[in-house]
Amino acid sequence: MRQLKASDEGVRLRIDYANDLWTLAQICRVGANLGMLSHRRDSTTGTQEGGRSKSAERKPMWIEIEVSECTFQPFTDNLRVHGVISEAKIDIGSHHTHLVAPGNEVEISFEGGLPELDRELIKSALAAGSQPKSGLVVVENDEVLIFEVSAHGIRDVSSFSMRGGGKRADDSTGVRRGFFERVARETKMVFPNQMPLVICGPGMAREKFEGMLRALGAENQILNTASSIGGRAAANEVLAGGAADAVLGEHELVRQVRTIEEGLTRISTNGAVSYGLSSIEEAADQGAVETLVVDASLLRSDDRAVRSRWDTITSAITTNRGEVIQASTDHDSGQQLIGMGGAIALLRWKVD
Repeated sequence: MRQLKASDEGVRLRIDYANDLWTLAQICRVGANLGMLSHRRDSTTGTQEGGRSKSAERKPMWIEIEVSECTFQPFTDNLRVHGVISEAKIDIGSHHTHLVAPGNEVEISFEGGLPELDRELIKSALAAGSQPKSGLVVVENDEVLIFEVSAHGIRDVSSFSMRGGGKRADDSTGVRRGFFERVARETKMVFPNQMPLVICGPGMAREKFEGMLRALGAENQILNTASSIGGRAAANEVLAGGAADAVLGEHELVRQVRTIEEGLTRISTNGAVSYGLSSIEEAADQGAVETLVVDASLLRSDDRAVRSRWDTITSAITTNRGEVIQASTDHDSGQQLIGMGGAIALLRWKVD
C-alpha cells in the first residue's frame, strides 16, 4: 500500500497487494466515502438501429459513493463496497458497487475527518510495506499440512494423509516415499521459487521432505525447524515461538500471534493482564496498559456506546505511551482472541 495524498478529511491510497484489502475493508464502513475510477452505463448513448435497441455504453469515470455495505473475502482479491453515488458525471443518487483490487487507487474520507484509529491502521499497513507471503508446511510421518501465511492470517491450502491407507509395515518403505514425493510435487506447484517456506514438524520426516523438494528443483528460501507437536497447532507454535523469524522477520501476523499468546500465558499464570471491555477500561484509566491487542472490527462496532468506550480506551493507552495492535481474526490466535471477548491487554502491573 502507498499513500498518495493525505488531508484532514481523508487519504488517497494505491492498493499494491491483496494484503492491503484487509486494511481497506476495516475502514470502509457506514459513514465513509469511497472514490475510485470505475465504469457506469451512460443511458444517453443508447440508440435504436433497425428497430433494435443498442445497449448503453459503459464509460470510465471517477465515482464517489457513500458506503452502506462492505464485503470482503479473506485471502482473495475480492473486496466489494456498495453505496449511493455522491459524486460522478452521471447517476448521482443511484446505487453503485466498487470492486477494489490490487493496482487500484482509492480515496477514502469521513465527514469531520478520518478517525485516528483508521489513520493508525493505515500507518501500520504502510510501515509493513510489501511483507511477502510465505508457505508453511507441517510434516509428520503420515501427514502433511500446507498453509499460506499473509500479513493478516493463515490460510489452509492443502492436507495430505496416509492414515488408514495400508499396512504399517509398508508405510516405512516405498509407500511413504511415494507419498512424500507426491506431496513435494504439489508443494512446489503451489509456492513459486521467490516465496520463502517454513517446514516444521516433531520428527525428522521434515528433513527428508525438504530433500525431496530440492531434488525437484525448488529454489525457495527454506527454514527447517522442529516443533514439539504436529498438526495445525505446530504452525501456531513456530509463529509464536520465534522459530520462523529468520524467514518472516518483523511480520505483522507474527506480532499479533506473539502478543495474543503472551496474553494467554499471563492469564494461565495469573500475571499482569486484563481481558474483557470493563477490565481493560479500568486498566487503561490507571495507565497500566502497555500493549492492547484487539480485534480491529471491535473498534468499529455498530453499537455507538461500545465504540465510544473503545475510543476512550485506545486514546488513554496512546496518551500513556502504550501500544494498540489492531488484529485480524483469520488465524488460530485470532479465534482465541474472540473467545476472550475480542481483546487482551498486557499490563505494566497487575490491576486488582
